[in-house]
Amino acid sequence: MAVKATKAPVKATTKKAAAAGKTKFSKETYIKWYKDMLLIRKFEEKTGQLYIQQKFGGFCHLYIGQEAVVAGTVSACRPSDKHMTAYRDHGHPLALGSDPRVLMAELYGRSTGCSKGKGGSMHFFDKEKNFMGGHGIVGAQIAMGAGVAFAEKYAGTDNVAFVSMGDGAVRQGALHETFNMAMSWKLPVIFIIENNGYAMGTSIERTTNVHDLSKIGLSYEMPSKSVNGMSPEAVHEAIEEACERARRGDGPTLLDIRTYRYKGHSMSDPQKYRTKEEVAEYMEKDPIEHCLKVIKDNKWLSENEIKDIESWVKKEVEESVEFAENSPYPEAHELYEDVYVEPNYPFIKEY
Repeated sequence: MAVKATKAPVKATTKKAAAAGKTKFSKETYIKWYKDMLLIRKFEEKTGQLYIQQKFGGFCHLYIGQEAVVAGTVSACRPSDKHMTAYRDHGHPLALGSDPRVLMAELYGRSTGCSKGKGGSMHFFDKEKNFMGGHGIVGAQIAMGAGVAFAEKYAGTDNVAFVSMGDGAVRQGALHETFNMAMSWKLPVIFIIENNGYAMGTSIERTTNVHDLSKIGLSYEMPSKSVNGMSPEAVHEAIEEACERARRGDGPTLLDIRTYRYKGHSMSDPQKYRTKEEVAEYMEKDPIEHCLKVIKDNKWLSENEIKDIESWVKKEVEESVEFAENSPYPEAHELYEDVYVEPNYPFIKEY
């Protein structure tokens, strides 16, 4: 099967940084991580405020605390790679470069939203950025992600499919069927468990005898490892290694990326299953503050330049809200549109 040539990603490491013995990753990488994670954090904080103000309804799951997972993933992949996740899906398209205005409009149910106002919080999509969706059915994206990987292999590309799921979704039977086929067919797919420890509100310790979720891949002889999800550096390195394996035709990888959400499972979660002390302990490992510290320690940005980034993020979020509130709702006839794919095959005849 022929493989099309695609441009390799820019390496995040620099000889200069390595020689200085300060950081393995470049100044540009840390600044990008900081900007992307800060935008996600502030977008999500504003989303939470707007939800409480009843600006929009439906379910709403915030990504606050987990930003390093997508930041490290995106810095290690290619623009042509495909991504999908579950319903905690605001951070992924933002890290991939989607316009926050269009995403906020989707939250508001407006026609200018990324799903034309029909998907809401749990169903973001961005075809141009190869974000193939947030999916509301628990674990549904696992099998679909393998299907996307199969399509890429069949088409002769060396693109990789990234499938993110929560630690609760790994209890779905479809995961095991998918893992078996993915390994048998050596599909270019990376399965990412965004392991925040609690599923909806039940800890891993109460749902399984296997607390190390990376072991799930062992019975399929799938390369698997646990990763520090509060570190964009650790995530980047794990993703980079998994990508190299997938692109050379050696098949999938399972990554148990251990992260933590500072907020509840959803906006309606009272969070009575964990202590404030536990949350505070994880917040001390905050990835945004970590990146900012590295930037300051290396004197890569002045205080004014850091303030400029903060101002830019604030402006992006404010403009996204303004755009959403000034956008129209979908018209009534759109209820009947985008429900089914229009037939476009020569062997399908109109009735």
